[in-house]
Amino acid sequence: MIELEGVPELIDPVMICAFEGWNDAGDAASSAVAHLDREWKGEVFAALDAEDYYDFQVNRPTVWLDGGVRKITWPTTRLSVVRTGGAGGADGKSGTRDLVLVRGIEPSMRWRSFCNEILGFAHELGVEMVVILGSLLGDTPHTRPVPVSGVTSDPDLARTMDLEESRYEGPTGIVGILQEACTHAGVPTVSLWAAVPHYVSQPPNPKATLALLNRLEDLIDLRIPQGELPEDARAWQLGVDQLAAEDSEVAEYVQSLEQARDTADLPEASGEAIAREFERYLRRRDGQSKEGPAAPGTPPADGRPGGLAAEPGVADASYLRDTTSGRTRPPRPKKPREDGDEGPQSPPPPPDPEK
Repeated sequence: MIELEGVPELIDPVMICAFEGWNDAGDAASSAVAHLDREWKGEVFAALDAEDYYDFQVNRPTVWLDGGVRKITWPTTRLSVVRTGGAGGADGKSGTRDLVLVRGIEPSMRWRSFCNEILGFAHELGVEMVVILGSLLGDTPHTRPVPVSGVTSDPDLARTMDLEESRYEGPTGIVGILQEACTHAGVPTVSLWAAVPHYVSQPPNPKATLALLNRLEDLIDLRIPQGELPEDARAWQLGVDQLAAEDSEVAEYVQSLEQARDTADLPEASGEAIAREFERYLRRRDGQSKEGPAAPGTPPADGRPGGLAAEPGVADASYLRDTTSGRTRPPRPKKPREDGDEGPQSPPPPPDPEK
């Protein structure tokens, strides 16, 4: 029996989960949940018993000093509640939606019991939907927008929310197990997966984290404060650019990935996809204008620096220029624009709706 004393009644709660380990390449997923917890000052209200789910020879506890007193932190999964404080939706309208954050380490054992505990909390809190974040290694270039796919096992949910219906067969992690457990329990569940370049897989990867949060923002219709993530993502990409430039083999490999990605993305650059991305830009721009003028150095109104978008199927050529240094990215196999339009070589931002 799960008793949640001291947890207030939540408003349209959505549960956001991420687990360190096999499903967390570059720590992108767990960092996304940590960002939500930090930006909205989440309050921990529960922690699963570490004895039940973790092998301490695999995930070892840590010892630390607190005012000269030795204390132990056990590896576990913690749940916290965040009040978004009327952050508003993607349409710019004011509103409130509370979040239940689940952040921990992939359990070593008793996965079914682990998922049942998570589901028990979701039921008691009146959670309307569960979103599980994950990241994986892929053949994707760091110079392009991070691919983020939304997957569900519910055909109706896939149809209504424009998601992919899961067809995966093979080994899975706690993300896959928890998604199926929620689906069988009748809880609408979506998993968002970001692809991390396998040749630069060491954490952190703020670009992938930002991509997950951008897609999550659209999914749950809630404006997410991005804090320092856009700046961190730009610095990360600039650093990888410099490392790649120092090794001709790596630079050549990255260019081959770019060519493959551009070829694959070309059919997706439809009018509908471009219109959808432009609508996103307008919504976020309108939301920022209502908050007042931006401070110097603030990222673009859509909250994403060049090349940091993450909506699959949307062509975005803004990666061609690093906005912090003005340095052009590695060249594409073909020119980005051949229509003879006037303007700078790097694609301009979407047009100003007021003009």
